[in-house]
Formats: sequence, C-alpha cells, structure tokens
Amino acid sequence: MRSADDTPRQDGVPASACPLTLIAAVAANGVIGVDNRLPWRLPEDLRHFRALTTGHAIIMGRRTWESLPKALPGRQNIVVTRQAGYVAVGAEVAPSLDAALQLVRLPPPAFCIGGAELYRFALPQADRLEITEIAADFAGDTRFPDYDRSGWIEASRRPGAPEADDGPVYSFASYRRAR
Repeated sequence: MRSADDTPRQDGVPASACPLTLIAAVAANGVIGVDNRLPWRLPEDLRHFRALTTGHAIIMGRRTWESLPKALPGRQNIVVTRQAGYVAVGAEVAPSLDAALQLVRLPPPAFCIGGAELYRFALPQADRLEITEIAADFAGDTRFPDYDRSGWIEASRRPGAPEADDGPVYSFASYRRAR
C-alpha cells in the first residue's frame, strides 16, 4: 500500500483538490443492493458506468471490492477499509476517504462507486452525482444515503432503454452541487 500524501497526480493537481463524483444506480425506494450485488440487470447502466469511470480513479469500500471478480480494468482501483493489513490484489488500499483521495494519480474526477457507508462519508465532499434513477422499487438490504436534494442542480438527464418489455424504466441523471 502506498502512503497517502500530497503527491501531485499526473496532471499536476494536488490530490487533496481532487473533484469527487458519486456514481450509483438507485431504485425509487433508495435500494442500491441486495446480498452484496445489484438487484437488477441493466446492461446499458453497466456500459454507462464503464464509459464514465474508465481512465479515472474509482474509490470503493471493502465489501464492494470483494463483490467484484477482479480489479476493474482501465481505472485506478482504490479500496477504503479500516482493516489493518488488508490486501487487495490489483488495487491500492487506504484507511479513509481522504487518504484514498490522496492516492489518486489519474485525471479528475475520482469516482466513489460504493457501498452505502462510503457513499455516506463521500456525499458531503462530492461535487457531482451520476445517478441511474430506476423508477421501480426493489427489495434490498443496502440503500443510497438520504440527502438534501435542494443542494443539487440537475445538469442533464437522458432516458435509458428498458432491456425487456417488463423491464424497469430508468434514466441517467447528472447533478452538480449548488454553490
């Protein structure tokens, strides 16, 4: 594990100044997961996630990391955990979100990809939200944190294409923090 310091990223910006974007798919009832996996199958959402995050740092909690088959290619994978000595093959490990942001070497923004606990810590620091809003309720054990929507301005929205006639309606929404 590299130590977290203020080493500049490749673009010369101090790591502590790294813009942070939260990216998540969220059901109408706030659910983002069940049994450490997504409760829906939306291939277009996975393509959207890949398009936005490739070439950037992705920061995730330990359980999110452990739900993946391997490090996500084309990205700097950073795992946040309080477990001392934790090893994540193909990723860097940090003890906190702030330490993770200091490890970022790729161009901004860094993306927080979950889970729920890390989203809660990251939300106050986020500059943007990239939310796939699913217009259906799903059963689940993990939820996106509640937040004051008046603090965010919708920058763009486009509809997603349902995968089947009975598939959920969803859209890709981008929000920026109201300043």
